[in-house]
Formats: sequence, C-alpha cells, structure tokens
Amino acid sequence: MKTLLSTAAALVLFATPLAAQQSSQTAIANFVGKDGKENGRAALTDADKGVLIELEVSDLPPGTWVAFHVHETGRCDHADGHKSAGSHFNPAEAEHGFLAAKGPHAGDMPNQYVGQDGAMRAQVFNGFVSLDEANNGIRGRALMIHAKADDNRSQPAGDAGDRLACAVIE
Repeated sequence: MKTLLSTAAALVLFATPLAAQQSSQTAIANFVGKDGKENGRAALTDADKGVLIELEVSDLPPGTWVAFHVHETGRCDHADGHKSAGSHFNPAEAEHGFLAAKGPHAGDMPNQYVGQDGAMRAQVFNGFVSLDEANNGIRGRALMIHAKADDNRSQPAGDAGDRLACAVIE
C-alpha cells in the first residue's frame, strides 16, 4: 500500500511539470471584429523553429485577399479601430515585407484568402517568432487581419488598409 501511494505521488509530481510545459507550448487567441463582437479563434502551437497558427475568422469581406500580421501590443479595442494593438511586431527593427531588401518584420505573414462565405480558414507557420522566448515571443501580443492584401514592400505596414479583426494571444 505504501509503495502504491509513493508511486501515485511520484506520478503527480512528475506529471505537473509536463502539463505546465505543454500549456506553455500552446496559446489561444479570440478575434474581435470592428463591431466589438467575437468573430473567430486561433490556436497557436510552439514548434522547434517557429509557431503554427491555425485560425478561422468570419464576417470578413468575401472573396478577397487580406493581410495577416502579429502586432506588438496585446490590446484589441474596437472603438479605436484596433489601433490599440500598435504596429507590426518587429523586435529586429527590420523593414516591412517579404520583398523588402532588409525585411521582413517578425510579425509579417503571408496574405490569406477569405472564401465566398466571408470566412478565412488557414494554417500559417511563422518561423520568425516563438510563444515564450523573450526577444521574439508573441504571447501577450495581437494577431491582426487587415482589409486589403499586404503589398509586401510599402513601409511601414504594407498598405494593408483598415484593421478588421484583432485577437490577443493568451
């Protein structure tokens, strides 16, 4: 009986750090539209060399390409058009865009397509960021969907237009 209790106690002790480690490797972000209503969700998973972002967001302009970025501040105030999320996440102070000579920002990601139903469903891998590492960590920052496609070279933000949906990475 004593051995069984010791074994059970050891399992609890060893399982706790593993559970804590697993939870630090994932994050959730709930999108809020321009009207302040929740309109989507993203699940983020830390990988060896970046973060996989799986998302579905609705109430977007149907049949269009939109910009998708990580922004520096984890605030999504729809009353100010989501400007509270600040600029693109850019810890290396690079130029904006995949086509810029000294780019991209860590928060730059490829444009995404919104289906005819007004929903964007995507799996995006960002190899410039992590969830928890101090310099390039994005937990506590924001994911942003813009009204237009990013041109991948205009400074400082790719001429991507209004901010349509924002989500704090938790």
